[in-house]
Amino acid sequence: MSYVSGKKMIAHAVKHGYAVGAFSAHNLETAQAILDAAQETQSPVMIQIGQRVINTHGIETVKRVFDAAIANYNIPVCIHLDHCHKYPQIVKAVSIGFDSVMFDGSQLDDQENIRITRQVVEIGHALGLGVEGEIGKIGGTEDDLSVDEKDALITTVAEAKSFVDATGVDYLAVSCGTAHGVYTQAPKLALERLADIKEATGTPLVLHGGSGIPDDQVKAAIKAGIAKVNVDTELRQAFIGGVGEFMSKNPEDFTLAFLMNTGKTRMKETVIEKIKLFGSENQAASLLSDAEI
Repeated sequence: MSYVSGKKMIAHAVKHGYAVGAFSAHNLETAQAILDAAQETQSPVMIQIGQRVINTHGIETVKRVFDAAIANYNIPVCIHLDHCHKYPQIVKAVSIGFDSVMFDGSQLDDQENIRITRQVVEIGHALGLGVEGEIGKIGGTEDDLSVDEKDALITTVAEAKSFVDATGVDYLAVSCGTAHGVYTQAPKLALERLADIKEATGTPLVLHGGSGIPDDQVKAAIKAGIAKVNVDTELRQAFIGGVGEFMSKNPEDFTLAFLMNTGKTRMKETVIEKIKLFGSENQAASLLSDAEI
């Protein structure tokens, strides 16, 4: 196993023109699906631990379980804390070995978001970790907004530059037309805005709400400056679909291992598709050997 800081992993992606897949894991089997896919494709990978998982199982328990799984693989892995809203949780995460953390202060006023994010950056840089911040509102697909309202939520170049200059984040999540959840209609990313933000800030950008975005837009977003793509919903859909498939074919078989393995297999297939789309396939050895980053 090779743990890699988020800062180094994202820097390598920028250098070589691909994006890191940041895949959300919810239990042992979903973590294994991500790792199996990354091992098969020899891709660097981020395993994201989100707030629902932490609230259900506890941050230390989840970290120990994922560490045990990662020990069986020899690819570069980064464990990332996703959408943290509380500074003490950041402190806890770095104390137990997270390689990357995100403070999401997008619901705070700008100055408070900057103040806390800057504190997180100070901790992260002191420990050699990667720190992600967020400016702008990345909504859910259930948000009932008009076209004009959605456009108003798109992060401006000035907002992004001011935030990066004030905080020093290593990678930045911006609002560019995506949403968390299942899209009811195909999203349209603000690709020119992404490119302008990347040029103005010089900072790698993060695409949240990466599930369900058309492949051509994902590729264009990577060219525009996206270096990390978050994927969750499509992975859960694949896993649950696999479980349902097993149950429909084997209604009398209550072997949990078989049931969960079918879900894991379907999720692995989806992760492989995303890795190839993001261009990170066969980048593992290069990342581990790159001493300049």
